[in-house]
Amino acid sequence: MQRMSHVPATVLGSSGVPATRIGLGMAALGRPGYINLGHRDDLGRHRDPAALGQRAHQVLDAAYAAGVRYVDCARSYGRAEEFVATWLASLPSDVRRGVTVGSKWGYRYTAGWRDDADVHEVKEHTRAHLDTQWAETRALLGDAVRLYQIHSATEDSGVLDDADVLDGLAALKDQGIAIGLSTSGPRQHHTIRRAVGLGLFDTVQSTFNVLEPSAGEALEVAHRQGMGVIVKEAVANGRLTSRGDTPRFAAAAAARGTTPDALALAWVLAHPFVDCVLSGAATVTQLHENLAALDVGVTPDDLDDLAVPADDYWTYRGGLSWT
Repeated sequence: MQRMSHVPATVLGSSGVPATRIGLGMAALGRPGYINLGHRDDLGRHRDPAALGQRAHQVLDAAYAAGVRYVDCARSYGRAEEFVATWLASLPSDVRRGVTVGSKWGYRYTAGWRDDADVHEVKEHTRAHLDTQWAETRALLGDAVRLYQIHSATEDSGVLDDADVLDGLAALKDQGIAIGLSTSGPRQHHTIRRAVGLGLFDTVQSTFNVLEPSAGEALEVAHRQGMGVIVKEAVANGRLTSRGDTPRFAAAAAARGTTPDALALAWVLAHPFVDCVLSGAATVTQLHENLAALDVGVTPDDLDDLAVPADDYWTYRGGLSWT
């Protein structure tokens, strides 16, 4: 396996948790259905667990060869944790120790390995669910898990006001596990600021992209307070790719001689408060196109005229189909 890398290393805030400027998110690789545009075409006809496990290993191998050292999972990503665990087990022990794994709790996968299920995941932010899912994560991934995150903390879930849950997370932190949260929805900025005020969280993972930059100021505050910032959905579930619905963005990428997805990730990385942006690649080709972001010149002020109202963005996202 190639050891040389070009993806720069980083650390997630003041947590001491090592990562890389681009990480690999496993949402599109751990289950047959996801909400990325064209996901069904990416996976093709072979979507049984064995085929997806093989695909996941191929993308993980390619990511590692390119220098990616942060991998992001969740309990609700089908068999993502299992695929990462078997991939890690195939590596020499010295190589394995150089990979940081983050995972999340709070959703159960309920699709039964179907992409046309009525319900793909169910949210439950209780202490009992935290304890159950942490035990499941630890059983699969062992001490490879350096970061454990609340999956999609929102104001209406009440999870940041649940003393029992916060006590459980604090106990994990006392054991040396970094604690984070992911956010979603048009009021991400309120959730982020609430998390900053609690003083418990080491990292925050939020949706932040050219179309939906509303969490930017709150993420900057979190970063100043020492929290690591991870960005998800940089390509807006495929809208900022060649399959997308934003022709002006595609034209901006073409003018720079790059692909839309590379420009989307490069724009995120141009923000000083971002430590790591996740590639959600489902194929090796997509991964390489995402990694080209490292060579794209763009500034945080570029493309700011493409932003849409947060409520409109999340309404559109909520209407996307699982494929």
